[in-house]
Amino acid sequence: MRKRFLFIILTIISTNTINAQTRGNKVGYIDMEYILENVPNYIEAKAQLEQKAQKWKQEIEAKKLEINKLNDALKAEKPLLTAELIEERESEIAFLETEKLDYQQKRFGPSGDLILQKEGLVKPIQDQIFTAVQDIAEAKKYDFIFDKSSHLTILFAAKRFDISDQVIRILNRTEKREQLTKKQLKEEEDKENKEDAIDENPVLAEREKALQDKKTAREKLIADKKQAQEETKRKYEEKRKQLLAEREAKKNGTVVATSKTTTETKTVVDPKNEPQTTTEATKTTEVLKPNLQEERKKALEEKRKKILEEREATKKALEEKRLKELEEKEALKKANEEKLKENNNK
Repeated sequence: MRKRFLFIILTIISTNTINAQTRGNKVGYIDMEYILENVPNYIEAKAQLEQKAQKWKQEIEAKKLEINKLNDALKAEKPLLTAELIEERESEIAFLETEKLDYQQKRFGPSGDLILQKEGLVKPIQDQIFTAVQDIAEAKKYDFIFDKSSHLTILFAAKRFDISDQVIRILNRTEKREQLTKKQLKEEEDKENKEDAIDENPVLAEREKALQDKKTAREKLIADKKQAQEETKRKYEEKRKQLLAEREAKKNGTVVATSKTTTETKTVVDPKNEPQTTTEATKTTEVLKPNLQEERKKALEEKRKKILEEREATKKALEEKRLKELEEKEALKKANEEKLKENNNK
């Protein structure tokens, strides 16, 4: 019985060993540069460091200009200077040159401020990345994870073995969790579990990608349709404004020229009523010239005065006619009275 039990145990161990050997190693890789460029804190700090580096370069350039000016001045005045003054100025220029080189080495040398501050900027984020990589390796049973951006030569790496996006998600999750409530934290965990399931299942990842592509295409279609509607509405508004402007211009005695974008032949009537033919590439909306407006205004005024004069003349003629009729009536009345008087005397 004991031998049989021992035989079963040895069989199980052998089976597990064979399975482990035949399973092979699970390998993945990350792109450290890609991850750093997608970490907001690193991007902000890197921009500040670049501003400092630019300021240091400007200071070095200013020192160079000062040294060049001194050299030029020395060359110009050298024939007039004594040997002692020449030596003194050359010593001053050599001192400034040494000072410039020391400052350049201090800022941009192998152990300069730029390298040290860059290392201080990268190291905390690198520590977080290494922690995230270890968590992923333990959770998903990776045997090896390489850094693609390091000196390690990788001639080919399939995209499915790249876990850089997973590392970025873990870094973002850590930062988000500090600001979330319990309910938001639960929703975020569900979202994380879904993302992890997609990472584990290539088929599910492809399906999710296809759905995302469809969603993007649908959103683009809606955006294009909305843009087309806005364009149609804009053209309608422009046309309506143009019609209103033309109507208003007619009321005010002015003519608005319609805007054209194509070359066309158009007949324009000048103030002397002489037709002119002009060919133009572009016509902009404009009001006719002021002198034409003045002439039209003057013509309207003269017409109004003429109408008033005619009305006055008509009124005067009617008044004269009425007076004449009254005089005739008075004369007739007087004649009738005299005739009646004569009859009575007889």
